[in-house]
Amino acid sequence: MPSFDEALQRAGEFGRFQRRAFLLLCLTGVPFAFLFVGVVFLGSRPERFWCRGPGAAALAERCGWSADEEWERTAPPAPPAPPGGPAPGRCQRFRLEAANVSALGCQDPLAAFPNRSAPLEPCRSGWRYAPAPATIVSQFDLVCVNAWLLDLTQAILNLGFLTGAFTLGYAADRYGRIVIYLISCFGVGVTGIVVAFAPNFTVFVVFRFLQGVFGKGTWITCYVIVTEIVGSKQRRIVGIVIQMFFTLGIMILPGIAYFIPNWQGIQLAITLPNFLFLLYYWVVPESPRWLVTQKKGEKALGVLRRIAKCNGKYLSPSYSEITVTDEEVSNPSFLDLVRTPQMRKCTLILMFAWFTSAVVYQGLVMRLGIIGGNLYIDFFISGVVELPGALLILLTIERFGRRLPFALSNVVAGVACLVTVFIPEGIPWLRTTVATLGRLGITMAFEIVYLVNSELYPTTLRNFGVSLCSGLCDFGGVVAPFLLFRLAAVWLELPLIIFGILASICGGLVMLLPETKGIVLPETVEDVEKLGSSIFPNACKCFQRKKTQVSSSHL
Repeated sequence: MPSFDEALQRAGEFGRFQRRAFLLLCLTGVPFAFLFVGVVFLGSRPERFWCRGPGAAALAERCGWSADEEWERTAPPAPPAPPGGPAPGRCQRFRLEAANVSALGCQDPLAAFPNRSAPLEPCRSGWRYAPAPATIVSQFDLVCVNAWLLDLTQAILNLGFLTGAFTLGYAADRYGRIVIYLISCFGVGVTGIVVAFAPNFTVFVVFRFLQGVFGKGTWITCYVIVTEIVGSKQRRIVGIVIQMFFTLGIMILPGIAYFIPNWQGIQLAITLPNFLFLLYYWVVPESPRWLVTQKKGEKALGVLRRIAKCNGKYLSPSYSEITVTDEEVSNPSFLDLVRTPQMRKCTLILMFAWFTSAVVYQGLVMRLGIIGGNLYIDFFISGVVELPGALLILLTIERFGRRLPFALSNVVAGVACLVTVFIPEGIPWLRTTVATLGRLGITMAFEIVYLVNSELYPTTLRNFGVSLCSGLCDFGGVVAPFLLFRLAAVWLELPLIIFGILASICGGLVMLLPETKGIVLPETVEDVEKLGSSIFPNACKCFQRKKTQVSSSHL
């Protein structure tokens, strides 16, 4: 009686059917990348902003000043910039009302005050921004004492990712992969539209959280479907190539932001493509591997026969039955991931790896928005830098396994961050080269952790396990904006020291994980516990466990 993997091999492990479904699902990575790092453009800070009091507003109107002229003549001097950081905004205003406004001259309004120094007062309203195109910063006045609210918007999004990992990850293991995928795509689209037209900051934050919940559902679920419908030999390729579509989204995003002048237009452009994925209902089936674990052998056989027909294969009458384990399918919980020694070790290390990857990756991406230069070009180049990472992974993980490239990519990222801190500003080419190596390293680490995570959990816990561990990625995303922007306000390079330490520690820990090169996806917790033993690669197809035959009446 054939096992599922034997039936899949007969139907075709990566034929026309899988290639079509794989390509379609890969496209999910493009809008997810938009959502993941879109705050860099949605929340870009205007070049100049200042507090505009009633007196300055009256003068500007009477004298017909442009925004630049008003800034030059009525904005107080800015405080000193932090070491290596951008100049802060002007968070106070001249109280021009202290003198007779009508007596103030258009050329030199401060002349009405002794020593040309009007009294200052804190700003509570009346912000003015230049240039004009709106971002969420200018829309909701997220400057000065409210600057931390911009950090909050990204943290809230990642909190949504974290919530989606637990709720929709659990739902996908309980109710099926494809139904949760489709619900998530619809949810991302609807909530994204509400975000674009949010009337106030509270509505914006609430629906950005919900967009994060559904966004995580689309990405994690499509990734698991892809890895479950192909054979073990193709998992490494599909697991890495799907990440390249995320990188493609990184490269496309600055082009969208460049040609669309305001944040609402950008938000709609990066959200609406999610509705197209609802068409997958007719072309992407439920994961047959999940159906087997739910003891729905007849449906699994139906999907396998559909795959075989599209691939030009034929399942013989001997494939009228498929084996499923007698292991009870229960509601997955965190205890299932830490109850046994091997599962516990894998879970804790993977959680730290996810956290580190998110903090360092998002930190380096968002850092582009505060270091100056041409944001659009720099962001595009940073995406191009990620492409060689996928190629390097494909060339190394089958030759050297998963563990060594995983560890080295983290170490390279960590060392690069630490070295960049101490390279003088006068050697920009060297700083750029080292920083590029760091971005390449953390990108590789981020891509490998997806692959390793999906290979280290049994089918009954795979979606939940990947979702839970990647939840630490989302927690890292909550921490990253506060870590970057608040520490950078003290010293621009201080966040790089934190990033470097985290990545270097992670590089050492991942060497403790079992090697998953060439193994068949584990079906049960017992299979995972045998990972790392010398017999597992050869014995994985013949574990002694009770079988239940599920016959199909439609052959």
